Amino acid sequence: MKNLISNTVTIAYRNLLKTLHNPDELLDVIVQPVLFMLMFGYLFGGAIAGNVHNYLPIIVPGILMQALLSAASGSGTQISEDMHTGIYNRFKSLPISNLAPLAGQLVADILRLVVAAIASLATGYLMGWRPAAGFGWVVIVVLLDVFLGWTISWIFAFYGLIAKSTTMVESISLMTMLILIFLSNAFVPVKTLPNFMKVIVHLNPVTYVISASRTMLNQGIWSNEAWIIFGAGVLIIAIFAPLTVLVYNHKS
Repeated sequence: MKNLISNTVTIAYRNLLKTLHNPDELLDVIVQPVLFMLMFGYLFGGAIAGNVHNYLPIIVPGILMQALLSAASGSGTQISEDMHTGIYNRFKSLPISNLAPLAGQLVADILRLVVAAIASLATGYLMGWRPAAGFGWVVIVVLLDVFLGWTISWIFAFYGLIAKSTTMVESISLMTMLILIFLSNAFVPVKTLPNFMKVIVHLNPVTYVISASRTMLNQGIWSNEAWIIFGAGVLIIAIFAPLTVLVYNHKS
């Protein structure tokens, strides 16, 4: 166990360094949430909420979730790339724990998710957003959303292991992220949508994550939706952690 922890930390550090030196991965974690916050805030703030200041309480939780989904999807891409370039074969030749490469990737994902969350919220704050419920609830929202994002990383990691190419992983991950975000209440009030779109939005789990985040940030209330989100995260881990480890052991 001690070797597994030590090896996992080393691999996680390696993956974080790779993110820092890879413009594409850095774009997903830092630049993308900043760009979307600025672009969507100033483009749509006046049309949807009258001005940017009134729009920020709506868009900040949406951009936060978008940033976390984008960061989480990078897990599958990274694992697929390492599998197809032979990096994992090199790891197998080293005297390290067999699970360390997979665990290191998922530990590194936690820090990537935290950085993406900070980039999103800091940009909103600089634009004038202030959480009505106070800073303490911001921390709670970040912890809950990062936890959910990390559980979703297991889904993308599983797909990264079974996909035939890294390009396919990137394409599916991007489409999944866009569908979940844009067919939700991330950027517009649900009441303004056509009836058929309302049905789709209400079936989208991301809608409930964003609603729970808004409730906590604006009212300081831990709602039933927040409990559902936490329970969903635990369920995802219970299903996909064993599946991912099983496939990983089979592939490696």
